[in-house]
Amino acid sequence: MFILASASPRRRELLQQIDASFEVKVASVEEVTGGNLAPAEIVVENAVRKAKAVAKENPGHPVLGADTIVFLDGRVYGKPHDAKEAKAMLKALAGREHEVATGIAWVRGDEVFTDVETTRVFFAPMTDEAIAAYVETGEPLDKAGAYAIQGRAARFIESIAGSFSNVVGLPLYAVCRLAGKAGVNLYDNHGSRSTKG
Repeated sequence: MFILASASPRRRELLQQIDASFEVKVASVEEVTGGNLAPAEIVVENAVRKAKAVAKENPGHPVLGADTIVFLDGRVYGKPHDAKEAKAMLKALAGREHEVATGIAWVRGDEVFTDVETTRVFFAPMTDEAIAAYVETGEPLDKAGAYAIQGRAARFIESIAGSFSNVVGLPLYAVCRLAGKAGVNLYDNHGSRSTKG
């Protein structure tokens, strides 16, 4: 069994989808948000910080950390602070192609294994009325980029190039591939799933 160092219900649901054997434990860490770091460096650094913090409190257990951001024209779009910021984010993304990057980190003992997955997402044009109506649902307020591709925002997505699960918050193929390199068994309880820490 491994530990998922994330409070995200989307990441938990994705791991449940592949019937992985895990539990959830979250540690409070200070995340990097930009500076001179590239988007890929930001998400990998944050994934490592989350995984290391939980691994320190749970020696002997492999830990998976992850961090996802949306970026466009060199700007990072994290979770909006309020409805006004959510509307501004969606207006910027509407009718454009943007990228979603997720950094993943497996921490196993003293070893750290990292990877980053990037997916291109093509948003259809959106009217101000459509943006306002979507924001009023409350769905965008805890999502990077102010949208959930697996939720109501699916109606605005023309297409994607890359991993769908990456846009949701956890690139499953990359996670499994990196687990193999890290020597982590995702199914050590014969596929029985665990979700609570």
